[in-house]
Order: sequence, then structure tokens, then C-alpha cells
Amino acid sequence: MQQQPALSSLALAITLALTSHQLTAQETAPEPKAAEQTDAAAEAAPSGLGFERILVTGAVSRNQTVMQSSVSVSTLTFEDIDASAPRSTAEVFRMLPGVRSEASGGEGNANIAVRGLPVAAGGAKFLTLQEDGLPVLQFGDIAFGNADIFVRADATLARLEVIRGGSASTLASNSPGGVINFISKTGQEQGGSVALTSGLNYDQFRTDFEYGGDINNDMRFHIGGFVRQGEGVRDPGYQGERGYQLKANLTKDFDSGYVRLYAKHLNDRVTSYMPMPMLADGSSLPGYNAKKDTLQSAYLTQTVRLNGDNQISRGDVRDGMNPQVNSFGIEAQFDLDDNWTLDNRFRISEISGNFITLFPAEVDSAQSIANSIAGSGATVRYAVGPQAGDLYGNGNAMRIHTFDVELHDFGSIVNDLKLSRRFGEVDVTFGYYLADQSISMSWLWNSYLMALKGDNAELLNVFAANGTAFSEQGQLAYGVPFWGNCCQRNYDTDYSIKAPYAAASWAFGDWSLEASVRRDIGSASGTYAGAVQSSRDMNGDGVISIIEQSVSGIDLANPQLVNYGWAYNSYSVGANYQFNNDWAMFGRVSKGGRANADRLLFGKVNADGSVAREDAIDQVKQYELGSKSRHGNLNLFATLFFAETDEQNFEATTQRFFDRVYQAKGIELESSYRIGDLDLRGSITWTDAEISKDALNPELVGNTPRRQADVIYNLLARYTLDQAQFGVSLIGTSAAYAQDNNDLKFGAYTQVNAFASYELAKDLTVSLNINNLFDKVGLTEAEQGSVPANGIITARTINGRTASVGLRYQF
Repeated sequence: MQQQPALSSLALAITLALTSHQLTAQETAPEPKAAEQTDAAAEAAPSGLGFERILVTGAVSRNQTVMQSSVSVSTLTFEDIDASAPRSTAEVFRMLPGVRSEASGGEGNANIAVRGLPVAAGGAKFLTLQEDGLPVLQFGDIAFGNADIFVRADATLARLEVIRGGSASTLASNSPGGVINFISKTGQEQGGSVALTSGLNYDQFRTDFEYGGDINNDMRFHIGGFVRQGEGVRDPGYQGERGYQLKANLTKDFDSGYVRLYAKHLNDRVTSYMPMPMLADGSSLPGYNAKKDTLQSAYLTQTVRLNGDNQISRGDVRDGMNPQVNSFGIEAQFDLDDNWTLDNRFRISEISGNFITLFPAEVDSAQSIANSIAGSGATVRYAVGPQAGDLYGNGNAMRIHTFDVELHDFGSIVNDLKLSRRFGEVDVTFGYYLADQSISMSWLWNSYLMALKGDNAELLNVFAANGTAFSEQGQLAYGVPFWGNCCQRNYDTDYSIKAPYAAASWAFGDWSLEASVRRDIGSASGTYAGAVQSSRDMNGDGVISIIEQSVSGIDLANPQLVNYGWAYNSYSVGANYQFNNDWAMFGRVSKGGRANADRLLFGKVNADGSVAREDAIDQVKQYELGSKSRHGNLNLFATLFFAETDEQNFEATTQRFFDRVYQAKGIELESSYRIGDLDLRGSITWTDAEISKDALNPELVGNTPRRQADVIYNLLARYTLDQAQFGVSLIGTSAAYAQDNNDLKFGAYTQVNAFASYELAKDLTVSLNINNLFDKVGLTEAEQGSVPANGIITARTINGRTASVGLRYQF
């Protein structure tokens, strides 16, 4: 694949390990004036790693700083994010210390992990994404409904914060590995901005806008969002991006606290990039550029299938990932008598949409695929385009499965209530968390044959030797017979979570002790139904063709029951000792859990709807030992970690279940260093991970989990002049195995991004940024664990070089 990163780059990354500033993780404060000070300080750029900032999330004491705590908290400001030149929200996460974000699927559907915790089947299973302190979804790995699909970073973002490690076990449900929180601006600073961004070598135009400030002496507001359109960073043959987001909040201050109302509307459409055909060494195939091309084509924009009610319907491939979100929330905090503080957050969300994309289930010579469908001597002809009816020849082709999923209802209702008090040197918090999460969706998949081509690939028809047609307009089947017609499915389930929790911290002298417990109690109810085959005149011509003889629908007559519950305890205990003003060490022991949701269905649910306890819950044990220190302008944060993870999971693309125990140990280094106008920040994480037990595939014991690199790192270097700023960001990884069998291996790579900005006039700035400056191939995942006989694998790679220009006016 790619060559190993230069030793100088790796040494620099190790020495200057990039961490974002250590900040608070929620916008809360004891009283209005203090709240305003906290908000303003949080939006300002802190010195170094922000060791002296007051910690909110992860510590009970209201006066505890990062230096005094045993919690790993980091942040990215809006300016940090802008400078790193991301092309999607998932790419932002790569700049967070200890976070492995496989951001190669587009604006969503990323695989995200922290400190060696596994990504066995996709999504962010042990990590929670939050907006303003509440989860976007209760489960971060819902199949075709990953949480990052439903959240966007735009100009309303004040900062992005992450809690890594075991302290997150009791902070939120289903998040033993960490929490990434999107914190919104609240109008603390009067004014706003409008920013226009246009791709230079790709088709995208985006406008970000925001404005906020005081309404009167005790009320303030903020409103903003974005709108965009264009093909996107890869050309799908049509307008692949079109959508917008609107967010607003209103804060009312009182003498003893505040109340904040907020709302969000998101309706976005973006292309989802699936694994693409390429050679096993990472190079592109003739006619298909893996760094720039897509599987999408102007010749396949509509797909006819039976919907969740077995009615003939039409899906639009151009919808791609299409989240539709309407949410409303209330946040309140008040100081009560006798030093009690009441804090409550509530949100109700309506979430629906579509997830439809193309997946290459098989890549081989067109003749080989045709013979497997229509028998020896089959022929392949163009089905569409200017060559329709002509023989295709001896080229390669792709058997395409449409991942066509209607997201009917992913809505939720969430409430988190906290009551806190200080007793002398001891701070205590009691809380109660309630959540209801719906998972209602239909999988409506079809099969097509497509030419292996990156620029509007044509659909192909297959004919038997006697001329009998085995396809229509390039469609091979109403369903996916190549995968045993596994995947016509309907989910209609609801999940309820109740979680009382308590935390305490005690500060005496140079010591700080922290302990917290959480009891998660949940239940799942509803039904699910699989596929049933029948003949159906899908095109209405009065004739049952070959592909209409076996049409996949939903077996509505035989729904399966879901009726199970779970309960587990989580705890986290930490201690911190501060040797002096510039050095402290901490340790932490934690145990957390994660309930399994939709991925248990179709295989792990008993006839009465029950689920074995070991299947319903996955647990993670973690141990941490860390040091925080300042050496002049150099700040260092080092953490040794060990984690043991039990996991049950299911992967849709391979139709495999997992029943494993993983172990991971390593060290996470973060650093910042400033020399005059040069600001350097970086992080590096070394992880030694293995599969320690495997109930289904014991031969894998001792292997390294798939896609788990030994080293991941990032670096941000910025130089500021009077009217200009420029710099680079590096994101890199060492080699990693594609699958758990540890055969096919991805090479190491370093992605370099560059940025520059110049103030044309007061408050008017023009900027240029280049993502993947040197146009590197960087593989993040592959379906194959070994090189196939034809040498072709299907894999995801980071996007090739893209450049954009922006104009931003602040007022």
C-alpha cells in the first residue's frame, strides 16, 4: 500500500502530540454571571492545554480544574476545526486525541473508536455523540443509522469536546469508551458571520451563517446554520449534495440560574461512499480512480422495489444519506437553598429519512459473473446509454447491491436530571436519566450489473446462450440472491432506558478523589420481519419475467417478537495528586456497559422475544494512569491505558455474528508548544490490541482486531501574522490488518492538509485550504481479509486532493 511515514514526521508527531485544549464539556455554571463568564472563557482560545480551566463534565466539584482532576477532557474550537480543512463532520474527529475515525464514507456512516476499543461491525458502538449534553441517538451503531449521520458541524458550533476513557462509563448510557459533545454558541458574544465556501477542483457551494447577542439585560439568543449544493468531493454523476440545517437557542438569565430553549431542523442529502474496487496494493484499476470516482452513476438513480408494506414503490439513489431531524429542547440550571443546584436537560426529536447507496457485492470479469447467472456461454450487453444493445466485451463488471433503507422513525425523548450539593470539601451529585428510542426501518435491496467504470458507469444486461434475458435494464433481481436473499427486512422496535446515578469528589490538600456509579435498566419491545419470496409483476407489463419470478418482500404475516430487558452497573473511581502547580498524576479504574439493540435481531432473539443476558449487554473494564505537566511553553498530557471489552455484534455486509473478548493496552500522548507566533499541537496514540477470546472463531484468538493500527497521530501547526495565518495539519496511521484473519494488510499513510487565510479588510477574510495535499491513498477498510484470485479488493480510501476557497465576513 503506502510507504511508512517519514521518521522526521513521526518524531515530530510524537514530540508535539496534538491535543486540543482541555475544556469543560457542557455549558453550565452556578449562576447567571458565572455562567456568562464560563461561556465566554470556553469560546476563547486557552493557553496550552487549558490545565487551569474549570472542569464540568467528568468531575463533580464545581471548582475543580483539569490539573486537579483524573478525567481526560479535550476540545477543538471552531478555529481549530476550520484550520484542519475537513470535508465532513467525521473528518473533524480525526483531530481528537485517541480517537480513530475512519472518515472515508462521506458526510456520515463513519466507524469511530477510542483507545483501542473495537469496531467489529461499524459505527460508534462504545462512544456516544452528543449535542449540548444529550445523545443524538441512544445507540451509536444502528445499522444504516449511525449517530454521525444526524449531526452536522457548522458556524453555530462553539467547540467540540471529547471525554476519553473510563470516566465516560458513568457519564452517559451506552458510552463506556467516551463522549464527543457538540457545544452550540449561545449568543454570549454579540455579532455574527456569513461564510461562503466553494470547491476549486470539485463541485460544491456552501453558505454558513450565524448571529447572536443580547435581547435585553437578561435574555440572549443565537441562530444559524448552513445551506449547500453540488456534486460533492466525488462526482456521482448528479447533484450529490443538497440540504441545509437551522439551529436556534434562547437563554433567559435569572438571579439564581438560567433557562435555555433550543431547536434544530436538519434536512440534508449527501452521497454515501461504499468500498470501491481497486487492486490489493491500493492502486487504481484501469478506468476507475479509487481516490476520486464513485460507484454512483447517472444511469442508476431510481430503483423499483416492494416497500415495507409490500407495495410497489420507488427509491431515489440520489437521496444518499438523507437525515431529516426536528428537535426541541429545554435546558435549565438553578441554585437552590442550602447550596443545592438543580440541573435538567430535556429534548424531543423526530428523526427519519433515507439511506440508499450502491455496494459492490462482487467484482470480476463480466463474463464470469454472467456465466454464474445465466450459465455457460452467457453474453453481456450494454443495457443503457449510447451503446445500448452492443456487446460489452471482455471488461470487468460489478454485481451491485442497493443498500436501500427507509428510516421511518428514529425519534427519541430524553431527560437528564441532576441535583448537586457541596458538603464541606465533598461535592455530591445525584441524577436520573430517562430515554425512549425508536428504531423503525425497512431494508429494500435490489441487485444490478454495472460496468467497472468510474465515470457514469453503464448498466449491463445478461443473456443466456439461447438468448433468454436474465436481467432487465441492468437489474438482476428484486432482492439479493447472491447473498441468499438475506436482506429484505423490517424493524419496528422501541427501547426504553432508565439510569439513576450518583457521583462524589473529595479534595484535601494536594489530593482529589472521585467516584461515580450508574445503574442502567432498559427494555426492548416491538417486532421484526424478514424476507419472503413471491412472483410479482413489478413493471406492470402483464408478463412475469425471470427476475419477477422471485421477488423479495417482507414476511408481514410472520413477524417476530422483541421483548427483552437488561440491567447493568457501571462505576468509575479516580484519584489525582498535584505535586506542584505544573505537575500532577492521576489514576482511574472503571467498568462500563453497552446494551445491544437492532444488531441482535435476526439471529440472537428467541421465539418469545427474549435475549440471553450475555448477548444483551457488552461490558468494558478500563484502567488508566496519567500525568499532566507544564515545562515553560510546552504542555504534556500522557496516559497509559488498558481495556478489556466483551462484544456481541452483527455485520450486514458479511452476514456474520461476533462473540468475542478484546484486550487493548497502550499510551496516549498529547502536547502543545508555542514559540512566538508559531502554535504547535499534536497527539499520538500507541495501541497493542488483540482478540483474547472468540466463541465462534477460536482460530482468531491472539490476532490483532481488524483496522486497529499500532500508531495513530495528528499534528496542527499554525503561524500567525498581523493580517494572515497559515499552516498545516497532519493525520497519520501505521499499518493495519484489513480483517481479523490478519492476512491482507493496509500500508501506513500520512495525510497532509494545508490552509491559509488573509484579512482583506476589517472583518473580511479570504481563505484557502487543501485537503490531502499530496494526493495520497489511505485505506481505512476492506471487505476482504485476503487477496482474491483476481487481485481485486473492495476497499475505502480517503478522498484524493481537494481544494476550496472561502470568504468570511464577521459583523
